[in-house]
Amino acid sequence: MALCRSSLGIRIYSFLSRLIFKSYIMSDVHVSNTKRIWFVFALLSVVTTVEVFLGIIKPESLHLTQFLGMNLLNWIFYILTIFKAYYIVWAFMHMEGEKSILRKVVVVPVIFLVLYLLFILLTEADYIFEIFKNSTIKWNF
Repeated sequence: MALCRSSLGIRIYSFLSRLIFKSYIMSDVHVSNTKRIWFVFALLSVVTTVEVFLGIIKPESLHLTQFLGMNLLNWIFYILTIFKAYYIVWAFMHMEGEKSILRKVVVVPVIFLVLYLLFILLTEADYIFEIFKNSTIKWNF
């Protein structure tokens, strides 16, 4: 019986040492992400540049066209901002390497929260606009 325990202990020790050695060898392998970092930087810079450019020139075709109670320019700003936020989480918080269920657990509640906040923003902004438009209260701001 003592011999079995001893050989079992040796086998466990041998297995654990191989496992630790493999993880040590694998941890020394370093993959350079310089190209990926520059790609993410360039993509987010382009999206930010488009936002700033549209904010400065305010094209009348986008600024004066209404869609779901708001002009198209604001919709473009919201969509580009959500894209940037999602891509930052995807790239810099390493969500692309996670399992599908973890990505869904993190991303789906955020999507619903953003949609809910957008709904509140649009509903309350329209209500405030109607109050100021149809009352004796003047626009002071």
